[in-house]
Amino acid sequence: MNHSRHHSMLLATAGAALALSLTACQSDGSTKSAPAATSSTAGKAAGGEQSGASDAQDATGQAQSTASAGSMDRAGKGGSTGSTGEQASAATRVCTARDVRVTAATQGGPPTTHIVLTAKNTSGHSCRLAGAPHIQFLESHKQDVPVVAKSKPASPVVLTAGAPAYALVKLSDGGVDEDNEPVSAFSVVLEGDSTVIAVDAPGSGGVAVDPAKALTGYWTPELRNGADDF
Repeated sequence: MNHSRHHSMLLATAGAALALSLTACQSDGSTKSAPAATSSTAGKAAGGEQSGASDAQDATGQAQSTASAGSMDRAGKGGSTGSTGEQASAATRVCTARDVRVTAATQGGPPTTHIVLTAKNTSGHSCRLAGAPHIQFLESHKQDVPVVAKSKPASPVVLTAGAPAYALVKLSDGGVDEDNEPVSAFSVVLEGDSTVIAVDAPGSGGVAVDPAKALTGYWTPELRNGADDF
């Protein structure tokens, strides 16, 4: 009887140990499988974020492409408008002797080494004053006064009705030993017109001109003191 009870107790103890062992194994298996599930979830989340970022980049690229195309379209239209404006200025008819009144005034002095020509638009409509004045001071010196290239304006000089333009003209160096000749009137011809305009020299006694030193600037909308010194 005692032997049978002892055998039953051993079987019960072995069964309990086996149950504990199985429980521990199941517990370890659950613990080890949980990180794998977590890793898979994280991978899916990361994949979703990457997909979302990729979609956002695609949308941004499309928006930038659309904006770039719009900018190019606007730039093209702007270039066309600018070109049209330049063509309009170039298409404005050239001023002739009938359109302007040319006068002369001294610039600084004494001694008077420079004069300023003023061409005022008296026509009642816009015209373009091209190039520089063609000036001849003396009958004995038929060559036009040389033009100073640095005085050329960047854009065409378009005169509205009543507007003036100016040209600075050098007469001499102001030295007493120069070959100066007195000039009471001289001729001016506009670019694009063959009509000779007679201009009175400023002052009661006229001006002294050295043909070898005379120079003229281009017509400009304003007299740029300092910029066109020569």
